[in-house]
Amino acid sequence: MVAALATALVPLPQPAVERLYSERVFPLLQHWLTPQSNRVDFALLDGLIVLGALGWVGAIILDISSHRSFPRVFLRLVVRTVTLGAIVYLAFVVMWGLNYRRVPLTARIRFDERAITPSASRDLARRAADEVNTLYDAAHSEIASTTGAGSGRRLEAGFASAQEALRITRPAIPAVPKRTLLDPYFRAAGIDGMTDPFFLESLVVRGLLPVEEPFVIAHEWSHLAGFTDEGEANFVGWLVCLRASDAAKYSGWLFLYSQVVSAMPTAERAAVAERLRPGPRRDLEQIAERVRRELRPRISAAGWRVYDQYLKANRVEAGTASYAYVVRLVLGSQSAGLY
Repeated sequence: MVAALATALVPLPQPAVERLYSERVFPLLQHWLTPQSNRVDFALLDGLIVLGALGWVGAIILDISSHRSFPRVFLRLVVRTVTLGAIVYLAFVVMWGLNYRRVPLTARIRFDERAITPSASRDLARRAADEVNTLYDAAHSEIASTTGAGSGRRLEAGFASAQEALRITRPAIPAVPKRTLLDPYFRAAGIDGMTDPFFLESLVVRGLLPVEEPFVIAHEWSHLAGFTDEGEANFVGWLVCLRASDAAKYSGWLFLYSQVVSAMPTAERAAVAERLRPGPRRDLEQIAERVRRELRPRISAAGWRVYDQYLKANRVEAGTASYAYVVRLVLGSQSAGLY
């Protein structure tokens, strides 16, 4: 418990975390764990949750059956739970979470804050609309001809290329996208995917449209490359898509279009939307319909509040607002030659 508190509260210098953990220790862990988790079809995180819950409940039953007094049983329960929480937190930090304290992406690429202007944002929205219009036919033809887990295979070359462009010396290994027992909660909360921080595997919800899936997988793979900040993972995931197949490019641009226009004034948003052809507009409507059908507002609101506090506790000051940071990263990195 003392170690967990010290790990949570003691500040660590970002350059040291970047050099010693993110560039050395974490890649070694990821290169070993992800291939091991790829060997099994089920999510190892599910097994960990089930075994942990059974062990916790079993310990309570043993305490009660040993005829201990209620105060003693309760005290043992509290101590055991806090200790278990400390162990889980330390494992989280060691296996993945320390990446939250690495140097931000803007310090590792050529980034120009002056390029982030309303005019540049409008230009980016128009470009995104034009890109999805151009890519629509080829992307849907590719999707129609792909069966099984094709999205992941189509992204692998793009994942390697994006990491090379970002000068990652030890590129991450892609994970096989998996389903999880947490799927009903994820869909109700509006969560499309998750990176398991203990076994470094990628979890993707059921029911995603084929035009959504490539970007969601690319986003989760970006976490495997050590980009814990959601805005950075969105940006790296977008770069991955741009370096992959037409279906992946379409998925990436469709995501970015939604991100850019959501921050624009209503009148400007309508003007950009008029550029969309019927095909991309229909895809966006189907995505919105899927979310409306599956989302449970109370579960979603509660889940995102918890996640917002989780991000802030891990020194992501913007919390869940960091998701929208991708637009700033795209605009500010235009001169970096990444896309």
